[in-house]
Amino acid sequence: MEMFRYQGKLKIITLALALLSLTIQSRGQDIIVIEDSVSYVAQDTLPSPKAESLSWQEKIRKKIDDLLLNDLFQTSSIGIDIYDLTDNQVLYHHNERLLLRPASTMKMITAVTALDKLGTSYKYSTVTSYIGNIEGGTLYGDIYCKGGFDPMLELSDLNLITREIKALGIDTIRGNVYADVSMKDGKLLGEGWCWDDDNPVLSPLVVSRKNDFSDKFKNRLLNSDIYYDDQVKIGTTPSGAKLIVTTSRTIGDVLPRMMKKSDNLYAESMFYQLSSSRPSTAKLCRQTVNSLISKMGLDPNNYYIADGSGLSLYNYVSAELEVEFLKYAYRNKDIFQPLYAAMPIAGVDGTLEGRMKSGYALNNVHAKTGTVTKISALTGYLRAYNGHIICFAIINNGVEKASLGRAFQDAVCQALCSP
Repeated sequence: MEMFRYQGKLKIITLALALLSLTIQSRGQDIIVIEDSVSYVAQDTLPSPKAESLSWQEKIRKKIDDLLLNDLFQTSSIGIDIYDLTDNQVLYHHNERLLLRPASTMKMITAVTALDKLGTSYKYSTVTSYIGNIEGGTLYGDIYCKGGFDPMLELSDLNLITREIKALGIDTIRGNVYADVSMKDGKLLGEGWCWDDDNPVLSPLVVSRKNDFSDKFKNRLLNSDIYYDDQVKIGTTPSGAKLIVTTSRTIGDVLPRMMKKSDNLYAESMFYQLSSSRPSTAKLCRQTVNSLISKMGLDPNNYYIADGSGLSLYNYVSAELEVEFLKYAYRNKDIFQPLYAAMPIAGVDGTLEGRMKSGYALNNVHAKTGTVTKISALTGYLRAYNGHIICFAIINNGVEKASLGRAFQDAVCQALCSP
């Protein structure tokens, strides 16, 4: 057991030294690593006529080839695809078509699909309406609150709804109050999710991230001196219901937290907007993603999209597929601009705040991270030292520790950003 621990630490140290070498090199200094286990890291730092004659592209390929010599890849899988958007050509790839679990880099695919199909102004709406008549402060009829899977729905929204009910002159409800959750199917967990994970609840009427709308809404009514003596029930809003109030957020509101903080609830709420039919189902949303994959010229049957967040163990994509999504986004400014702005920035914010805090990658890499047990991934954009815009996908599966995958990904990014 101690030997395994030692080997794990050695791998981390090896990749850390690789990253340190690239960082110091980027500052115009040389480093010589003596130990055989990491000597390949220093090869590019030693001056030689052959190295000086290499093109920038050749230098990048050699640096990444050397990084792949690490013992980490004797026991784990890796898929890499790096594309030069400026030159419009592949810069580097390795196992780019290997099917791997993407973890939370799946959120990038969800975001691009939603921005393509719906746009940033699309609204997640929670609609409250009623049927019946209001006489002397009493509603002889029913109230319906129809959820649109707004992940940002809070108690303040319920307070607004009850104020608007009160504004109609209603202080007593002689009928029923219904929670309308018909926007999606009744499945509260995603396909292939681990039962013991910290999973979001897939209800279109979550309040403050919890599935207790009925109790909270009734309490808000009573606190607003609106008398109602029954439980909030489940029901579907009938046609002809009269609007009381609509609360809403846009994709533009939801996207930043979904990407920067890798919020699973936000990602799943966006995923379930992808279906044009109601109730929305994972199968229908998957078909929307697959349609975009087909539009990109790839075969969706080669992959499996199980959810929108990357929590599912059934998701299987490739580095090549992720890069195709990044390329597609880059060529559509209405997609690229909000996507790029929402991605974590190396050494600055989100899930990349603590990574690449020095060297040329700092404040340069805009990318979505992905981490679940034994899986680490990174996909996004950066500006290379020669000014070229690069998109990339790196997916590590079967890694002993997530830190090993992260160290490798950071080293690749430093190599791409450095001279």
